[in-house]
Amino acid sequence: MTTMDTQTTSNRLADQVNYDPNHLLDSLIEKLHLKNDAALSRALEVAPPVISKIRHRRLPVGASLLIRMHEVSDLSIRDLRILMGDRRDKFRISDKQFKPKDPVESKPEIPAPQNNS
Repeated sequence: MTTMDTQTTSNRLADQVNYDPNHLLDSLIEKLHLKNDAALSRALEVAPPVISKIRHRRLPVGASLLIRMHEVSDLSIRDLRILMGDRRDKFRISDKQFKPKDPVESKPEIPAPQNNS
């Protein structure tokens, strides 16, 4: 059985060698002339722990936060992705997310007990 190097074959952003959310956050702080992460969290209108979790790679930069960064900084989404080291040409979402869920099987109705008094 052969094993492959996960850094070269993985499609997960967190596994990419160049992924660095700190560079993105530091670039935004510099561009927006902010003092620290707390000021950045206020500018992005997110709780400070969100920025901390992104810095420590416990939370990915989600789509809604990326859009908010774009709105606040006027940097394109592409530029923001490049700043964090995302070099993928396209971001693909699993087709499983768009499939309808299986309907829940309906349980047969059980008639209510009748009172024969």
